[in-house]
Amino acid sequence: MATPLAFTAHSTHSTAAVRAALADEQYWKDRIEAVGGPDARIESINISGDDVRVDMIQAIPASELPAQVTAVRPGDLVIPRTETWNGSGGTVEAHVDGVPATVNGTLTMKESGTGSDFTVDAVIEVKIPLFGKKIEAAIQGHLTELLEREAEFTDNWLRSH
Repeated sequence: MATPLAFTAHSTHSTAAVRAALADEQYWKDRIEAVGGPDARIESINISGDDVRVDMIQAIPASELPAQVTAVRPGDLVIPRTETWNGSGGTVEAHVDGVPATVNGTLTMKESGTGSDFTVDAVIEVKIPLFGKKIEAAIQGHLTELLEREAEFTDNWLRSH
């Protein structure tokens, strides 16, 4: 059984401003450095107009995982992640190296009265009997925190650029 991930953040900036950041290679490099976590890195960035695809690697340190998770999968959880954008919508895909775990979802951005709203609607699925839900919950918690940090970073980055 999969675990849903529903996240919404408000930006003080318009969707046009946020889309412009998403189409700026330096934004992605700055974001992964600032909030990507230990050993985070960009694998590739492809930008063509409103079409953006970013492949990155992120990790959840073993020290931040529940004991039940590290008993099944020792060490950090290394998570390759791909974001694709086309205008104000996109997708996110991720998996956990060495674990039958995936995250798949949609990304949307829309104008709101005082800026824009960014929404992630995803599903986390870990196919490990007995421990799958624990790992899903750990991934959900870390992804929610990461998405909050990324949204805050984006607002601050736009303010300074």
